[in-house]
Parts: sequence; structure tokens; C-alpha cells
Amino acid sequence: MTFLYIVVALVIIFDFINGFHDSANSIATVVSTKVLSPIAAVCMASFFNFVAFLIFPLNVATTMGNVVNPDIINLAVIAAALISAISWNLMTWWFGLPSSSSHTLVGGLVGAAVASSGWSSVMITAVIKIVVFIVIAPVLGMVMSFMISAIVIYFARNHSPSGIDKHFRRLQLLSAAAFSLGHGGNDAQKSMGIIWAALIVSGLATKHDPIALWIVLSCQAAIALGTLLGGWRIVKTMGQKITKLKPFEGFCAESAGAITLFVATHFGIPVSTTHVITGAIMGAGARKGVSAVKWGVSLKIFWAWILTIPVSALLSFLIYFLLHLIIK
Repeated sequence: MTFLYIVVALVIIFDFINGFHDSANSIATVVSTKVLSPIAAVCMASFFNFVAFLIFPLNVATTMGNVVNPDIINLAVIAAALISAISWNLMTWWFGLPSSSSHTLVGGLVGAAVASSGWSSVMITAVIKIVVFIVIAPVLGMVMSFMISAIVIYFARNHSPSGIDKHFRRLQLLSAAAFSLGHGGNDAQKSMGIIWAALIVSGLATKHDPIALWIVLSCQAAIALGTLLGGWRIVKTMGQKITKLKPFEGFCAESAGAITLFVATHFGIPVSTTHVITGAIMGAGARKGVSAVKWGVSLKIFWAWILTIPVSALLSFLIYFLLHLIIK
């Protein structure tokens, strides 16, 4: 039972770091366009992160709880996955790279499960669905942002730049709130799914039991608190280094990101909010021309995406054996 408490504590820590690491996703555009101060932005983002459970069903949590078979794995698998995910998140945060918290968790679960029980413990269908959206999510965000930008430019063509700026400074408050809501809805549920799996492994729940309210509130609170403290290193990369944003472009990027997250969360797909908003920012920038996007920075981010799952899997594979020795 003590080990279960440790695992639950690790999930809450991971969820907090997830919010800390991914806070830039929610606030980078609205801060970079100077619509809100950093403090005001994180307060707004953390509030909508927390209340997301009132809006979205727990479909993503169910998907995450079924990445590996809880009837085969043990608590050491989950602990190794969490330690690996926390380590990768902190490392990429230190270097200012907006990597995916969800994908490092998936990689960690796969690596530790394989170390424990072989490939039979991995639910390949669920993993493939998540991996496919490594490509689909940012591309969808990019295309949608490009299209929304083009539509906005068309309808605003007869208005002065100052008038456009004034209106979209207000509208960006709505788009930033919507994206934060989507972030809280998708990302917090990943941690809920892991606690749910840990309870099943421990014999305290079954696959047919609903996720308890204490799990929902704990995970939403942890990610909201992490967002409140913020990850300022990544804000600079997301909001300034990829492309220069104006308020209407920030609105377009956030709106595209929010729509993508809402759809993914509805269908229970744990996508990366980092991938989604990065693709959306690129789409808003690309409308001004290919040269408006700093593709060198984007390429570094892309490699962080590609490496996240395999590096996390390898790390958790090794951590599992270390934990196994300690427990013995």
C-alpha cells in the first residue's frame, strides 16, 4: 500500500510539472502579443485548466489507462514510467524545448512494461493511435490556423491596422481562455488515467469502475498549480523564436489550437498540446510567407518531438530494472 501512495504522489508531481512545463502553450501567444501580462495570463490559464473537468468527459483518461494492460503490469512499471517522464520534462524545460508531456508518459509506460512483461503487456492499438497524432495534431493545428488567418484577413481587409489590433486584443482573451480549457481537459486526464491504472493494478478498482472524484480534482488542481507557477524558458521559444505574432495572429493560433484540442478530447485522443499550439503558431506565421517562420528553431522542436517517445521508453526500461532491484 505504501508503494501505491508513492506512485500516486509521483503522478501528482508529474501532473504539476506537466502544468509547469506546458504553461507556455497556454500563455505564450497572449503574452508575446502583450495582450496580457505574464502574471495575468497564468492566472487566467490556471483557472481554466482547473475547471476543464466540468466541460469534458473523461475519455482521454480511459485511453491513457489502457496504454498498457493493467492485468499484466505492476506498480513498478508505472513508477518507472513516471520517473522517466518527469526526468525528460525537466531536461527539456531546462533547455527551453517545448516537448510533449503526454508522449514522454506514453514512452515511459511502453518501455517499463516491455522490461517487466514483454510486448504482450502493451496495448498496441492505443499506442499507435497516440503515435499517429504526433503528426496529425500539429499539422491539423497548422492548417486550421492558416485557414482562420486567411479568413480573418479577408474580412478585415477594409479596416485600419489599429482597429484590427484593438478588436483582436479583446478576442484573444477568449481564444486564450478556450485553449487553456482544452489544455486542462486533455492533459490532466492523462494523469487521471495513470492513477486509475495504479488502483486497478493494486486491486482497489476494476476496469469498469468510474474514475473517482478525488482523482479528478487532484489532477486538475495539480496541473492548474503548475500552470500558475509557469515555465518561462519555453514561453520565449513558443512566443518569439518561432515567428513574430500580432494579436490577430495570436487569436488565430489559439483558436485553431483550441478547436483541435476540443475535438481530440471528445474522441479520447491524448494529443500533445505542445504539438498543437506549435503547429498553430507556424500556420499563423506561414500565412505571411515561408520566410516568416524560423524553420531552424522549428527543426529543433521537431527533433525533440521525434526523440521523446523512444528516449523516454529507453530511460524507463532501465529505471524499471533499477527499481526492481531496490524493491527486492
